[in-house]
Amino acid sequence: MAAAAAALLSAWFWNERFWLPRNVTWADLAREPGAGGGSGAQYPQAGHVLSAFPLALVIFAVRLLFERFIAKPCAIKLGIQDNGPHRVQSNAILEKVFTSITKYPDGRRLEGLSKQLDWDVRKIQRWFRHRRNQDKPTILTKFCESMWRFTFYLSIFSYGLKFICVLFCVFFQPLTSSLYYYYIMELAFYWSLMFSQFTDIKRKIPHIHLPLSGFLIMFVHHLATIGLITFSYMNNMVRVGTLVLCLHDASDFLLEAAKLANYAKYQRLCDATFMLFGVVFIVTRLGIYPFWILNTTLFESWELIGPYPSWWLFNGLLVTLQVLHIIWSCLIIRIAYKALMRGKVSKDDRSDVESSSEEEDMTSNSTKGIFSTSSNGANRINGHVASAQWAEEE
Repeated sequence: MAAAAAALLSAWFWNERFWLPRNVTWADLAREPGAGGGSGAQYPQAGHVLSAFPLALVIFAVRLLFERFIAKPCAIKLGIQDNGPHRVQSNAILEKVFTSITKYPDGRRLEGLSKQLDWDVRKIQRWFRHRRNQDKPTILTKFCESMWRFTFYLSIFSYGLKFICVLFCVFFQPLTSSLYYYYIMELAFYWSLMFSQFTDIKRKIPHIHLPLSGFLIMFVHHLATIGLITFSYMNNMVRVGTLVLCLHDASDFLLEAAKLANYAKYQRLCDATFMLFGVVFIVTRLGIYPFWILNTTLFESWELIGPYPSWWLFNGLLVTLQVLHIIWSCLIIRIAYKALMRGKVSKDDRSDVESSSEEEDMTSNSTKGIFSTSSNGANRINGHVASAQWAEEE
């Protein structure tokens, strides 16, 4: 009975009319004896994506080792020390308010605490500000995280360049071993980001006044990316999927390089790399992606094979990514414009450490660093984005 129910569930889930175009069956995507020089042409199989889960755990473990034994020594050689904000004066009452009630007390609560402790209101404000900064990650932590992402993005982009020469998105692309490794590695990496985003540095996107806005946008980004990679693999749209991945990888490593330069205080290198990142990001994600990729998957494929259920799902995810591209591009353009006005790209309207004048002088215009905030990273799109992953954050 259980076996029959499982068979029915499997038949329903893998319904060919949902996943595949009309007149195409799963058998058409099975190994074809005699093709490919007699060894058989292999097409993607749904079960292949399961190998991404153990690989994601391996990638996460490699990341921990990389950050500790490679990234951290590099940071120390560059003069980046593991020095966090000074610890605040111990106070049981304020600590209870901070941990159990609010990290941002309003005027009424500040007045009450002032009377209870016989402290000046400004002193209490300063205590809460320093206490918030105490929990923020150090520059060393952020450097190690960015160096890991930079290394992976650059490596996977270099490997994926071999597929860029493919200029047309066609269906039923035979699966080569190199394409399989590329796809599964990308999928595993994004699953590892999905796991680690709950422990990674939390970022906020400036002027989007939603709780954890950066986290939520990157969560959507990672879901859309994982969905795209998985669905495009299952219904054998690996060529268009490969092009999408390569396009997004092209800018992600540049953003992480700019972050690394910023943390190491190489300002000119940071400025130049960020500007290059912005140009590549906008060209690939507002130019090539919509006018080449989306045009092919939405309009040309409609004419060639017509829509079918998974076609709508696949293109819906691609359009979701394009919406994220537009949001991130607007932020990047805004930062670049302000940078040109100020002469630096290292300043913007957000910061990892709150300005000391933030609460003491409400009329001052404190400047805050943009790279405080991932992917990610990125960054896809991001990774996107990711992210652009700076918005990830990020």
